[in-house]
Amino acid sequence: MGLELIIFIVAVLFGIFLYWRESNGNGAYRFVNKIVNSKELQMSADNPKGFVYKQAFIPRLIFMVSLVLVAAVVVEFLTPISVFGSYNGISAFSSFAAGALLGTYLANFVLKSSKVIEAQSETIEEKFEQVVEKGKDLLDDLKSKDQNEVDTSETEVKTSEPKVQEKSARERLKDKGLM
Repeated sequence: MGLELIIFIVAVLFGIFLYWRESNGNGAYRFVNKIVNSKELQMSADNPKGFVYKQAFIPRLIFMVSLVLVAAVVVEFLTPISVFGSYNGISAFSSFAAGALLGTYLANFVLKSSKVIEAQSETIEEKFEQVVEKGKDLLDDLKSKDQNEVDTSETEVKTSEPKVQEKSARERLKDKGLM
């Protein structure tokens, strides 16, 4: 179980590396595209698609499994390690394929989120500056309101007239005959 976990983690890192390499340039995919397709069907020069970069799930899965299968066949015939001879070998093979596929999706998420953060960083700075300015204006308004309230309360105390004594509620009810 420990070796399989290590293989899975290495596979995730391999998938991240593979996706990152293809996001920077897709020369191998272009080469295979030129060999396989006719001139009319070849991809355009500005198309960034690669084996795993900007691919749908099924082509990405097929590429990863075939890449790991070729590597397993090479290991099987060139070394004394028997990849397909036991359950452990097949388990390691499938673990590596699944980990590499997961790594490509993880790298896709990281690259997309970093692009969004870069695009939004200027607007976030502008919004932060606007919030700071609004906060300063709000503090200035609160300070001026506090000073105005103190000034008006002093003038109200000085100009207020004594109120005329009104009848109490009991007296008004007696006047109406209700009590």
